[in-house]
Amino acid sequence: MDRIASANFSCPAIPMPRVCRIKPFGLSIVTDHRKRFSCRVAVASGDTKATVVDSELDLEHKKHNLLRAVQETQRGLTATSDQRSVIEEALVTVEGFNGGEAIDLVKLDGTWRLQYTSAPDVVVLFEAASRFPFFQVGQIFQKFECRDRSDGGIIRNVVQWSVPSLLEEQEGATLVVTAKFDKVSSRNVYLQFEEISVRNININEQLQALIAPAILPRSFLSLQILQFIRTFKAQVPVTSTSPGRRSVGGLYYLSYLDNNMLLGRSVGGGGVFVFTKSQPLEL
Repeated sequence: MDRIASANFSCPAIPMPRVCRIKPFGLSIVTDHRKRFSCRVAVASGDTKATVVDSELDLEHKKHNLLRAVQETQRGLTATSDQRSVIEEALVTVEGFNGGEAIDLVKLDGTWRLQYTSAPDVVVLFEAASRFPFFQVGQIFQKFECRDRSDGGIIRNVVQWSVPSLLEEQEGATLVVTAKFDKVSSRNVYLQFEEISVRNININEQLQALIAPAILPRSFLSLQILQFIRTFKAQVPVTSTSPGRRSVGGLYYLSYLDNNMLLGRSVGGGGVFVFTKSQPLEL
């Protein structure tokens, strides 16, 4: 019995097979799972891109609808109550696309052309031009200068106007209302008006011929008159001179902004504004 026990005890250990010599069948299963997982990720990524594209197309469609709604209103002058309702609905729809984002001052910097407004102080200019044939309102712009700023900048409201019998049409003269603006929240800016000026006076050819006829030698005096008119600039400051008193100003809500459209609302019932990006304006 002892011998048997001893023999069993001294029996050499049976070598265990090494797992690495055998290609596990499960490895191919793991590989297959990885392939299937990567396919799911690709599909998900494709779905996300498709959703983004659909959203961008929808936004462009809404913006097109807004511009089409304001097209026949002469920038707001002839808008009926029904048209204003349609415009307001289209405007709110566009505003909803980036309503939670803060205004990017780099993107805001530049010149924006007015397409529509319901602001009374602007509509009255259109009304005056429609009533008086000697007064003509051309393009209206807002020019923001804030590229290198994070808290505000300068805004210039630019109105091109003319007296057809004396000045060139559309761009006979330029009225500029300059204001500083400060960001008071992610979307609200406070405007503090500083100056009103008239500049860039361009008299028509008939008046130039009257001042300095082409068939006669132009005298020093006539040339001086023409030069004075071309370089004339009248400035009226509107800043407050009383200590402790703020200058005339107002709160302006920038409700939507992208690379080619700017929407704004004058806080306190002052009307809405629809702008599109324009070529840089030199003043």
